[in-house]
Amino acid sequence: MPLHKGAAKATKRSYSVNPFYGEADPVGGMAAEPPRDALPEGPMTPHAAYQFVHDELMLDGNSRLNLATFVTTWMEPQAGVLMAECADKNMIDKDEYPRTAELEKRCVRMLADLWHAPDPASVVGCSTTGSSEACMLAGMAFKRRWALANAGRYPSADARPNLVMGANVQVCWEKFCTFWEVEARQVPMEGERFHLDPGAAAALCDENTIGVVAVLGSTFDGSYEPVADVCAALDTLQERTGLDIPVHVDGASGAMVAPFLDEGLVWDFRLPRVASVNTSGHKYGLVYPGVGWALWRDRSALPEELVFRVNYLGGDMPTFALNFSRPGAQVAAQYYTFLRLGREGYRAVQQNSRDVATRLARHIEDMGDFRLLTRGDELPVFAFTTADSVTRYDVFDVSRRLRERGWLVPAYTFPPDREDLSVLRIVCRNGFSHDLADLFLEDLRSLLPELRRQPGPLGRPEAVATAFHH
Repeated sequence: MPLHKGAAKATKRSYSVNPFYGEADPVGGMAAEPPRDALPEGPMTPHAAYQFVHDELMLDGNSRLNLATFVTTWMEPQAGVLMAECADKNMIDKDEYPRTAELEKRCVRMLADLWHAPDPASVVGCSTTGSSEACMLAGMAFKRRWALANAGRYPSADARPNLVMGANVQVCWEKFCTFWEVEARQVPMEGERFHLDPGAAAALCDENTIGVVAVLGSTFDGSYEPVADVCAALDTLQERTGLDIPVHVDGASGAMVAPFLDEGLVWDFRLPRVASVNTSGHKYGLVYPGVGWALWRDRSALPEELVFRVNYLGGDMPTFALNFSRPGAQVAAQYYTFLRLGREGYRAVQQNSRDVATRLARHIEDMGDFRLLTRGDELPVFAFTTADSVTRYDVFDVSRRLRERGWLVPAYTFPPDREDLSVLRIVCRNGFSHDLADLFLEDLRSLLPELRRQPGPLGRPEAVATAFHH
């Protein structure tokens, strides 16, 4: 969430007003000039207030053309109506809204079944505001389980907990380690390996390791990390040292793609070492933001002391969350989408997104100016960079020029040890159709002649944030 700094100096500047904003008298409406930096002295008509906000938001980018975000940008009108009907329900108030709470439980059981939990009825899970909160909860469970198992020496100077992960993890894992005082041990990228190496991960583990994070669908390039191989490496480590290191699968995107398109891939609760899994309902779960899900294999994976029971509004309410009040709309929308699509529907939607991604990647490669790092055949996401022969422009120039056409395509530099590699990344979501992909290709082709005539890359200010790994 962005942190906005207050204006250095207060200003009395007001907005200019369209005369037609006046409810009855167009000229009289010109007297309504709300200030920018202070509450107005009095109210205005609802349609005028709406128009002020609406007009300013027109300057935002078009979300459907945002090829940077993984977040769902289109839902059916019926889902929008359902969400509006539930916007006033406080999700945390399960006693007053028992049916909303029941829908949450059903979604958890459906995900437990989808992810091959040994006993879906014994799985513990909850909805969250997104995968970032879900990852924080999974990390907290890891740390508390480790602390309980090491109560004789923690806390102490020689017992600092650590978490092993790849350098490609989403920034929420770095935040978790900072907020909860856990050492982040990251496996750097190497050569054409852009995610976690199982052997390197196991080598970083010791008696203070609370867990290993494997990402099913890296935000940097759309590839799956080899979860089964990571678990196998940790099995070998346990045989050799006795260390029993649990695994969390960050399936923010992939946990809602792999079950439908890669059914033979073993990454979930079928692996005994996988203690917990999270996903974003608002990514490939196909729900507007923000909803996520966190599931634990069984009650032993989530220490009971982390679950709070609150006597609130007349009922005993167990809760495990960082947020408290939030609307029940997204949970209702998730259940709607599960009912609406079912397994076959999800399979069709995700397959279409993958087809768009692989076709688009192939056509971009055929242009000759670009080299593909991935092809969209895992997540419907792919990354590409300029070919070695291209010297007059770089990926940042391409991103800037595409923005002129309305397309938001991120350009960013990879993390250690591949800071030398800068790429463009395209996320294909439901709603980004073959027709829109064709329009994108036309715009990209039309820009290339001018880019090729540049004397050289225009450069990128170092102050500009370029890591669109969200």
